[in-house]
Amino acid sequence: MVRVKGGYVTRRRRKRVLKLAKGYYGAKHRLFKKANEQLLKSFSYAYRDRRQRKRNFRNLWIVRINAAARNNGLTYSKMMHGLKLAGIEINRKMLADLAVNDAQAFSQLAGIAKEKVNA
Repeated sequence: MVRVKGGYVTRRRRKRVLKLAKGYYGAKHRLFKKANEQLLKSFSYAYRDRRQRKRNFRNLWIVRINAAARNNGLTYSKMMHGLKLAGIEINRKMLADLAVNDAQAFSQLAGIAKEKVNA
């Protein structure tokens, strides 16, 4: 059988992997096999955490809305229910931003929500 030399393909693949593993601790940035194993793990963490980041931000927004709503005499759930009854479609990200940066506008929305819930 004819001998097949590795050529440049294997070297390119290994160089690409080691370049991606730059900055890893110990053997994980020096040895191809360890670097490749760590990269597979790192990619799976990155995929998972791109989704977790969305969850974490939604939780943060809810906490901020709840705190501001309680300052206006409402709970988070009553605030959201009141806004829905009033037909105000504003997402949690924007509500949380209003709660932090524009308390007066948030209190107006809370007043509208309170009217709709109590009515």
